Amino acid sequence: MSLEDIRNERLKKTSLLKKKGVDVFPVSVRRDLPINEAIKKFSKLSKNKKPSFLTGRIMAIRGHGGAVFFDINDGSASFQAFIKKDEVGEKEFILFQDTADIGDFVELKGTFFLTKKKEKTLKVLKWAIIAKSLRPLPEKWHGLADAEERFRKRYLDLLMNNEVKEKFLLRSKIIGEIRDLYNKAGYIEVEIPILQPLAGGATAAPFITHHNALDTDLYLSIAQELYLKQLLIGGFEKVYAMGKIFRNEGIDATHNPEFTMLESQEAYSDAKKQMVFIENIFKALVKNIFKKNHLEFDGKKIDFSKKFAVVPYFNLFKKYVLISDIETMGIDDWALKAEQFGVKIENFETKEKIMDAIYKKICRPKIIQPTFIIDYPMETSPFAKRDPKRMGLVDRFQMVINGLEIVNAFSELNDPIEQRERFLEQDKKRKMGDAEVSPSDDRYLEAMEYGMPPNGGIGIGIDRVIMLFTNTYNIREVILFPVLRPKQ
Repeated sequence: MSLEDIRNERLKKTSLLKKKGVDVFPVSVRRDLPINEAIKKFSKLSKNKKPSFLTGRIMAIRGHGGAVFFDINDGSASFQAFIKKDEVGEKEFILFQDTADIGDFVELKGTFFLTKKKEKTLKVLKWAIIAKSLRPLPEKWHGLADAEERFRKRYLDLLMNNEVKEKFLLRSKIIGEIRDLYNKAGYIEVEIPILQPLAGGATAAPFITHHNALDTDLYLSIAQELYLKQLLIGGFEKVYAMGKIFRNEGIDATHNPEFTMLESQEAYSDAKKQMVFIENIFKALVKNIFKKNHLEFDGKKIDFSKKFAVVPYFNLFKKYVLISDIETMGIDDWALKAEQFGVKIENFETKEKIMDAIYKKICRPKIIQPTFIIDYPMETSPFAKRDPKRMGLVDRFQMVINGLEIVNAFSELNDPIEQRERFLEQDKKRKMGDAEVSPSDDRYLEAMEYGMPPNGGIGIGIDRVIMLFTNTYNIREVILFPVLRPKQ
């Protein structure tokens, strides 16, 4: 039977119920307790024989002559129900047989008992449809030929695959734990505008929209950083924002154009202090979530019990790209290396950007245990302070775990004169064709000139944290509604 035939059959059943005076989509329903609570209290409920009301979606039906067993699920748990002609009457029993389908929501009044097979069951005394489903639930949702249908119809993916639902419940718990850890550390959560007059604070291409009333273009936020630092200027000491970020970039296993980011700023701090803070945050997070000091990913043990490794950026090239004379290599040398490793580059890209592309493809995937990468070239970080002891480097670190960049942090540049010079350098790169530079922001520079305290900033890719903690390889698996190519 085709989907359209099934839908037409269910429409006929809906009409039949309405003709019999049944409100197929009632305003109110009776529900005495959720199913998970009924399971916990089953012994008491089965002894007192007092009728209770349960509600839920029918997930399976098994007919046996004058009796039918069926399973309902209300979102908290599943439970078996038993409807018998002798208990509800012939008229109501036949109506159930003729009109109830898998996928329907029902209200059940009944008493609890154990079957001969010792299965906890509700003996139905009265039943009612409270929402009729017009389309059949998929029998084997993950067996569909088009895997993207799982993401397009996430509601069915959640309904038919409990592992998927558990993953998103864990996501919610992880985010709550991160917030608690930040709040306990004295940070204040703030809200940052998503629509911004300039797309600044990160090296990324923005999404552009137009505001009709103001007749001006606005940009979807690519970072929270610049607004958070303005709050430090305004007298806040520790602030963080967790929310959606939008970057007009490619889609792959670790990138989605819309993703969740936590950014924080702490006055009178620096990258070294923030490194200690981040290590403590993640060790506590793993402990709170898993009740142990490690997690498993693809059969590998990720150990959080030891002090995180600290590795200079250039050392990774010496180890994994087998380059010993990094300091003397020019842009043509790096371009040749990129070609050798199959790394695609653009004509306008700088030496540092080519290096970064090689690092992401060759070096980063080999870093499994929690590791801080330090000593980045200044050109890669327009908002980070110069390292006073090492020429051409900035005071910045990234935390990488299992090949995933999880955290980016640095000592924030608070010198407005140098920041203006950095912006001018970025503007030159933009004119050369690089759409991912952070443009000059006169309003931010004006704010800086009122005085910004020394501070340390952190950015945490929340979706990648969820990937790591749920043993997931693709970012779309941890975002409820990922961006997808339009279906033809």
